[in-house]
Amino acid sequence: MRRLMLILTMALSALWSQPTLAQSRSQLGPLCTTDTTPADQQIDACNKIIALKVFSGGQLATIYFWRAVGWNKKGNYPQVIADTTEALRLKPDQALYNLRGSAYFDKGEYDIAIADFNDALRTGPPSGTIFHNRGNAFRGKGDYAKAIADYDSANRLSPNAYTLLNRGLAKQALGNLDGALADINEAIRLDPSLPSGLIDRTVVWRAKGDLDRAIADGTEAIRLAKAKAPTNIMTPPGSVLISAYLHRALAYEAKGDYPRAREDFKATLEGVASDAGSKANQATAKVRLSLLTDAGAPAAPPPRTAPPSPQQTTTSTPAAPTTTKPVANAGRRIALVIGNGAYQYVRALPNPSNDARSIARSLGDIGFVVTEGIDLDRAAMQTMTREFLREAARAQVALVYYAGHGVQIDGRNYLVPVDIQFQSGTDVTAVMMDMDTIMAGLDDQVRTNILILDACRNNPMAPKVASAGASRGIEGEAGSGLAAPTSLGAGSSTRGAGTLIAFATAPGQVALDGEGANSPFSAALSRHIGTPGLEVQQMLTRVRAEVVAATKSKQVPWSNSSLLGEVYLAER
Repeated sequence: MRRLMLILTMALSALWSQPTLAQSRSQLGPLCTTDTTPADQQIDACNKIIALKVFSGGQLATIYFWRAVGWNKKGNYPQVIADTTEALRLKPDQALYNLRGSAYFDKGEYDIAIADFNDALRTGPPSGTIFHNRGNAFRGKGDYAKAIADYDSANRLSPNAYTLLNRGLAKQALGNLDGALADINEAIRLDPSLPSGLIDRTVVWRAKGDLDRAIADGTEAIRLAKAKAPTNIMTPPGSVLISAYLHRALAYEAKGDYPRAREDFKATLEGVASDAGSKANQATAKVRLSLLTDAGAPAAPPPRTAPPSPQQTTTSTPAAPTTTKPVANAGRRIALVIGNGAYQYVRALPNPSNDARSIARSLGDIGFVVTEGIDLDRAAMQTMTREFLREAARAQVALVYYAGHGVQIDGRNYLVPVDIQFQSGTDVTAVMMDMDTIMAGLDDQVRTNILILDACRNNPMAPKVASAGASRGIEGEAGSGLAAPTSLGAGSSTRGAGTLIAFATAPGQVALDGEGANSPFSAALSRHIGTPGLEVQQMLTRVRAEVVAATKSKQVPWSNSSLLGEVYLAER
């Protein structure tokens, strides 16, 4: 990017010497078209040049480009996109496509970013910078093989530390920790002052279980980021320090050093997040901090003792969690299983308790430590969920299964406790469990996260929630079915690397409760989830086929995955 900007600056050298500009105006050109100009000054200078209305065509496109650079420094990506779009209308250019694609990437809109990077590569000569940026977008989508291929191309054209770092992260996502470490070490050798390399190595050390090294690298990354802010204008402001604090906090939490973890989570939240990655990091920090500061927060790492024997739960009253004894990997593979059917004020469902017990039994049989709750009110549901999220800090696999009513409001999904009441003038979202909170609390690329929702069954609540839309308690109306997860770029839910989300039916559709003892989805899931040697996504494919056949195509299960490689719930 810097090379492209230098070329544009040289091309403009004669532009500002035109006699049509007064001497006071002659300073506007260098201020507008220098990448080291402070953002506000650069934007102001470009605004004044545009206001002169003396340039058109390619020259005016250049001014819009540089104003977009100023907006990019401020992290104002909608303005970057607006200015580059106008510039592209005036004159298509490789640098413009690259800048707009980078803005879409920072917003978390990876497919649009890739399209712009494709256009950039078609518009001009092969560019290591653009291959690198497209690799980032592929990595954001979870397409790690394509990301590595682009990083390889970028490295051949213009080797640099950033490309090595990101290629290392893609390798780490595929489970190649040694390959990731080799790339990151080489990047740090090339540029020891780069805090991003140490942050990336912090992630790898955590994945390897070496928490002391992770903390040491995180500490040095924070020192470097504070000593010198990143000079690369494509780096979102504040993002490096936010990431460094978060990953050191996660290492402290996994080690059981909760006071230091709390301080780092607080520091993560103090930064100004402008890009999708930083917003996701802050969403995770917010949830993890709340888990460590409320009344139930642990004072020290829990002792590694054998779990209690299974206990029965009732189907009509809120039940305390039960724990089934694992056959292996105690404390490393954990599951939260909730079945809500005995609703007190809305239509009851006969099958969720049966479904939850079946799934809990199946997961316990294949080695999960299972926390099971039946017919939970909001207080019990919240307590159980928060305890589960705390335990996830030390788990390799965390699985959440929910059966019962669920609704979406303004694109956010909520799980419904059995004591919910819909009353005019109340904020119904405050009395439900927000799935975004659970997803943000689990968002960590060194752990596999699986969320399975058998919800929204012949839901009688959506019309009632919608009817309350006129009150001040709700902004917007309830939609049919559950919503597909989105990126955190819009400030809503997050689906980070290493996460699979499965719905009993497609987004916006209604799942069936079933006429037998179990719902069609949970009946199929309990039959296949314990199959030895069956990869989890293949397992869900079998479940989907069985549900489609059983419901005569009325219900089609849906899933979305950013899993890091193959995941087997039952050992091969």
